[in-house]
Amino acid sequence: MPGNPRYSNGNLRRKHRARMIAIGAECGICNGRLGPIHYDEPSDSNHPLSFVIDEIKPISRWKEFGYSSPEAAAQDWNNLQAAHYCCNAAKSNKTNNELTGCHKKIRINVPDGEW
Repeated sequence: MPGNPRYSNGNLRRKHRARMIAIGAECGICNGRLGPIHYDEPSDSNHPLSFVIDEIKPISRWKEFGYSSPEAAAQDWNNLQAAHYCCNAAKSNKTNNELTGCHKKIRINVPDGEW
């Protein structure tokens, strides 16, 4: 069974991650509507505003977007954006255009609390 295409080149993925952290960009999905990304927190469901790398064009649909492989989609810097953990989970395997192009809005629940 093949591994996760995001980590087939772990060194490159770490470099992309470090570059995004250095840039400190706002969430590419909500465009900062939920506030700044918490870059210093662990990326998990206990920290919904934490940092994850989102693939703009979903890896699961790599053929549709003309990539040669899932790994190529996962490693293309131009296909990556910073995102909140909760925004990325709500986005699933859609593109940003599919989210804004439809009349349905993503409902993101961020519980109050200390993260």
